[in-house]
Amino acid sequence: PLLEVDGVKLVQSTTIARFLARKFHLAGRDILEQAKVEAVTDTISDVIPEIMSIRREQNENKKQQLLQNFSDNLPKYLQNLEILAGLYSNGGCFFVGNHLTWADLFFYDLGETILQCDRNSLNTYPWLKQNRAEVAKQPRIAEYLKNGPKTPF
Repeated sequence: PLLEVDGVKLVQSTTIARFLARKFHLAGRDILEQAKVEAVTDTISDVIPEIMSIRREQNENKKQQLLQNFSDNLPKYLQNLEILAGLYSNGGCFFVGNHLTWADLFFYDLGETILQCDRNSLNTYPWLKQNRAEVAKQPRIAEYLKNGPKTPF
């Protein structure tokens, strides 16, 4: 991906996401919150290589094996996210500081892909399910989800 701002080209999806998060005040309210948000987003990023291998695999038999491996490994990623939520959410529904950050948006988006791979994957992770529900309820996000373009990962 590429984002051009004032004639400057920014590349790399995570760099762009962090830039936009800072611009729109979704990166955390202070440097400690920002570090917590980045710990969550880095943990979310850990699962992406497995998802990308599934998406890129052309051989259907290999793809099924990768999908099985993903389903077997997914619980450790989701458990790690629930642990971080317990540490950083202040008992609320968002990953850090009881307010929406790009960590919540990132997990919502990745959650769509995870659920496409395994519809029941979040059933034993109530906090993560609640987080996604709260993100989807945010007025501007709800509007986008209702009327925005439908695009694959």
